[in-house]
Amino acid sequence: MSLQTILLVLNAGLFAMVFTFGLNATVHDATYLFRRPAELARALIAMNVLMPLFAVSLVLIFDLIPVVRFTLVALSVSPILPVAPLRILKAGATSASTIGILVAASVLAIVLVPLAMVILGQVFNLPLQMTSASIAILVFTSVLLPLGLGIAVNSFASTLAKGLAKPIFLISLIVNLACVVVILFAVAPSMWSLVGNGTVAAIAGFVIVGLAIGHFFGGPEPENRPALALSTALRYPATVMAIAQVNFPGEKLVVATVLLYVVINIAVSIPYLLWVKRRQPQLEVKTSLT
Repeated sequence: MSLQTILLVLNAGLFAMVFTFGLNATVHDATYLFRRPAELARALIAMNVLMPLFAVSLVLIFDLIPVVRFTLVALSVSPILPVAPLRILKAGATSASTIGILVAASVLAIVLVPLAMVILGQVFNLPLQMTSASIAILVFTSVLLPLGLGIAVNSFASTLAKGLAKPIFLISLIVNLACVVVILFAVAPSMWSLVGNGTVAAIAGFVIVGLAIGHFFGGPEPENRPALALSTALRYPATVMAIAQVNFPGEKLVVATVLLYVVINIAVSIPYLLWVKRRQPQLEVKTSLT
């Protein structure tokens, strides 16, 4: 089976998983951030202003190979990973804030990603480009369509939605994990070639700062801070590969760099998730006493 076929299967698995998020969500959840302009503004500042600025600073300060520099900057302007709600909900965030930030980040990416390409192209003196139509197709097929279908089923047949959610989720999880393992084995040599030249430290720094920025800008409600923290740090690799395909066709190391980012993101995020879970009982006690 070719790598292209595996990626197609992975995309199908991601579609199914996002569909299950919709089966447990409502229209009210999807419009959560658009009804809260202050929270939306904080999310935009964290994800689309501070992280790109940090990524640019990172690649200017450190002597990284071009593909890593490109990947970090492209990740900083990408929307969040469609399956990010899986981790965000486990961190204790509310369903409304989790689904709300997924939808808002995806919709706004249609305008913000092409704009960021123009600005970053000027900064790096490169002819970077990415059309709004390309980003719209990506976020529609990977986020808005499956999520919307799930919400529609939940709205008109909530009993059916509850019955479908778990089995579809389990099947999609198995498919996604199997595909990721196969891809990791396929690109392992390329990933290993990136170790030892500052790439791992740079990616880890990107994730750590993303978590910190998102947590700080997450607002006064402690249970919702993990939503923005993980969303700021966990971006959608497919966006990076789509940008690379347009601007740097044939660059094979992009997939390896993106997968290395995913692995490091998981490893670095674990201490943050454990810290959040330890704080939750303390916050609940304080809230009950006040």
